[in-house]
Amino acid sequence: MDAIDLLRRQHHEMERALGQVLQAPQGDSRKAQFAHIADALTMHIESEEQIFYPAVKAQRTEDILLESLEEHLSLKRLLADLLELDPSEQTFEPKFKVLKEQAEHHHKEEEEHLFPKVMKLLSPEQRSRLGDEMVEFQSKLDRAGEPRELVVDQTAAAAPLV
Repeated sequence: MDAIDLLRRQHHEMERALGQVLQAPQGDSRKAQFAHIADALTMHIESEEQIFYPAVKAQRTEDILLESLEEHLSLKRLLADLLELDPSEQTFEPKFKVLKEQAEHHHKEEEEHLFPKVMKLLSPEQRSRLGDEMVEFQSKLDRAGEPRELVVDQTAAAAPLV
């Protein structure tokens, strides 16, 4: 699967799912929906940081990638905070709304600025291999269980651009 297509699809799926969390009834349903989206967002972030960004690092993308890593750090901090809260707590909803807004902003930045450059840098075959590698990496994280817990230890600084 083409890496750009994969990431765009995941962006749209996450945005849809983020919009549904606060629509869920308070209690176990909302908690389960949040856990699901937290896992999906974590797997997405991890695959970008570990696979996609290093593969597309070039002089023409480095500035965008560094900004993206800082945006990931902000998302991780919000996720870590939200994982500590019960969805019924007063601060959950406003903090979740900030997470949703920042995720949407991050997706828009990547789709408008990074992806067009990557389309020029990598051939369709390279993007396909990269996408397959990312899918496998995300599946591995998912099989390990509760990928969202990874972010708890990743809030001190942005991931390095390797």
